[in-house]
Amino acid sequence: MKKENNLSRRDFLKNSALMGAVGTLGAGAAATAALTSCGGGKTESNVLKPLKEAGTYYIPELTDMAIDGQELKAGVIGCGGRGSGAAMNFLNAANGVTVVALGDVFQDRVEGLAKKLKDEKNIEIAADKCFVGLDAYKQVIDSGVDVVIIATPPLFRPEHFKYATEKGKHSFLEKPICVDPTGYRTIVATSKQATAKGLCVVTGTQRHHQRSYVESYKKIMEGTIGEITGGTVYWNQGMLWYKERQTGWSDCEWMIKDWVNWKWLSGDHIVEQHVHNIDVFTWFSGLKPVKAVAFGSRQRRLTGDQYDNFSVDFTMENGIHLHSMCRQIDGCATNVSEFIQGTKGSWDSSTMEIKDLAGNVVWKYDGEAEKANFKQTDPYTLEHANWITHIRSKKPIAQAEETAVSNMAAIMGRESAYTGAETTWDAMTASTIDYTPKDLNLGKMDMSTFVVQVPGKPVEKK
Repeated sequence: MKKENNLSRRDFLKNSALMGAVGTLGAGAAATAALTSCGGGKTESNVLKPLKEAGTYYIPELTDMAIDGQELKAGVIGCGGRGSGAAMNFLNAANGVTVVALGDVFQDRVEGLAKKLKDEKNIEIAADKCFVGLDAYKQVIDSGVDVVIIATPPLFRPEHFKYATEKGKHSFLEKPICVDPTGYRTIVATSKQATAKGLCVVTGTQRHHQRSYVESYKKIMEGTIGEITGGTVYWNQGMLWYKERQTGWSDCEWMIKDWVNWKWLSGDHIVEQHVHNIDVFTWFSGLKPVKAVAFGSRQRRLTGDQYDNFSVDFTMENGIHLHSMCRQIDGCATNVSEFIQGTKGSWDSSTMEIKDLAGNVVWKYDGEAEKANFKQTDPYTLEHANWITHIRSKKPIAQAEETAVSNMAAIMGRESAYTGAETTWDAMTASTIDYTPKDLNLGKMDMSTFVVQVPGKPVEKK
């Protein structure tokens, strides 16, 4: 769909739109702009009608740094690569912020981030504010912090978010924010509690704070591509990292250190990584999937119990389709992007361009202008700047509930691929699936439960 641009396809899309065979996203009341066609001038077909009226959808304030205000003390839960990165993003996003407490399952991770903070930011973490173990998150949250950065393996994030909210802490949640339907319900319920308490919650779906995506979203809301009729999203790349088991490591210790390869910890890569791309479509369209049919397999992965490829056909609320594709196998074509088709044109994140149905570029994001006008162009830092600005402005933000939609979509796709069955939104959100091991501990675990699922029924011998 992405590469086709022939006349017959354009005519088909145009005629389909005129017949009302596209989705139910409503058009706004007044035209806000017009695209000039080959014939020139405004016509009924090229006058833009907004998908949503300006002011009815959220646009973050992407300033170089957060506004000044109250001093904020942060605790970091999960001190690995992403937690360490998020800590630095937080510190770079504002004046008057610091990190005062660290928590992780492993001592070496805590020591590593403590050293990084000392070396790069001259921040000394007190020994009595460094916590280790499966319950370290509670100690961090109870240590007198104002905000928490939650960057543990994804399985743990719902419970950590729940405890932080109970204690009245603002939360930054790395994505994905859950790995199963049980975690999904915890996230949604906790998000509502956070809103009721006036707390600010931002998630690590950093495209929401990337200027090129935000400007693209605004153009699509203005009606530049017309009503959305479908899309394709991709995260195809080579194999990710893995950890070989070392002598002396317990079952749980090995799996947590190798977490990105175990479905109970990561949710599988469709959830852990590809959720970014799925999230762009649910964000731009404002739709959630009602059903999913998928397939996937394990071809090259060396450890864990995950698949390394998925393909999903999502049917959205208004009947349009989204195709989702992700793969982590070396030596294959790579593609990390999103493509959205509309009745008047299409948007492609790989070029940050909008084209009309004739293939003409009618809008393109100006990356050079961004560099000229802003000092901060890193979306990982901008998401923290926006989070801090909301906290200091006392304007609650609840990104967790929105992210939960794309997260559940990825879970639907995964479970369909695992089982070979069609999954539905209603059934999956009510499902009792819980990936938390019954005997979770840092010692020996029942490894027989971690098996790769093969969908469908075996072929019967005749």
